[in-house]
Amino acid sequence: MPGIKTFDVAVLVGSLRKASITRKAALALMAAAPASLTCRMVGVDLPLYNEDLEAAPPPAWTQFRQEMASADAVLFATPEYNRSMPGNLKNAIDVGSRPYGHSVWDGKPAAIVSVSPGKIGGMGANFALRQALVFINTPVMQQPEAYIGGAADLFGDDGTVKNADTAKFLDATMTAFARWVAALAPAKD
Repeated sequence: MPGIKTFDVAVLVGSLRKASITRKAALALMAAAPASLTCRMVGVDLPLYNEDLEAAPPPAWTQFRQEMASADAVLFATPEYNRSMPGNLKNAIDVGSRPYGHSVWDGKPAAIVSVSPGKIGGMGANFALRQALVFINTPVMQQPEAYIGGAADLFGDDGTVKNADTAKFLDATMTAFARWVAALAPAKD
């Protein structure tokens, strides 16, 4: 849009299920993004990180690293598995942080939205993901914290939001994220 600086946001969804509640929430978040954020999903179904493979990295790693390197910011949508983030999301973080000194994450502003059919909204996953992001120098938006509990009843299959309170929360989250990204995203050459 003329006059508005736009930012490319990579959206990473920690659930691989086709009917994932987290994917539905991510679609709703993308739809709620202000015009300054151009959101695109980036797949995280990657071969497990093994440093021995760096001599000839799997094509999926190379593609993922390229997609993430071109992003200005990252929006993580994560379910909670055993009070933590799913393994595939942690693996994506590991793949993107290597080889040492070439991390695609360094300095990229991020937000985390945890999603759960349970009442506490994936708080354990949210905290575990924040801990990993601190180490790789990915500044995570502090407020509003986004824990979406009872999510099975909140979204349609296409990511439509089923109630006004949820829509208002998603709008507020994405508006705050747009401000966070604008304040922290490195300028492009």
